Amino acid sequence: MKKELITLNINGDDHEIAVLPWHTLNEVLRDQLHLTGTKLGCGTGDCGACTVLIDGKSVSSCLTLAIEAEGVKITTIEGLAPEAIAAGDLESCELDPIQESFINKGAIQCGFCSPGMIMSSKFLLSHTPKPTEAEIRAGLSGNLCRCTGYNKIVDAIADAAEKINGA
Repeated sequence: MKKELITLNINGDDHEIAVLPWHTLNEVLRDQLHLTGTKLGCGTGDCGACTVLIDGKSVSSCLTLAIEAEGVKITTIEGLAPEAIAAGDLESCELDPIQESFINKGAIQCGFCSPGMIMSSKFLLSHTPKPTEAEIRAGLSGNLCRCTGYNKIVDAIADAAEKINGA
């Protein structure tokens, strides 16, 4: 089968890529563009590890075909702190307030689920600036973490909401 040339806008930059019709966005991000912050967990859209934002909406990249993502704006975890990623130094560059809160509140354990949790949180806080604990937990319902009891993650999101919106 012949590959199709598509252009994806990822983190504000256009990338022209040759893909097969069955390549998922997750495969393209990780294998072709080497944006490995987006993880592949279950491959069935159940764990949230592969969460990215498409036109600001939280989406499972493992269930999205790359060719379906042409013409939209895709934001990955790397897009939240591009200067830090480019410099390879998270300490001297400004992180997104959600990333800072996850670090400061101890919400990152092994780190595998963290990118998806952070991206889901970004979506949640974009449409619910002052979420209650129940709204935070509902906003994370598509994300699984095997390391924490979710309390530190919920605390981190509430802290980020306060930083961002003065909640």
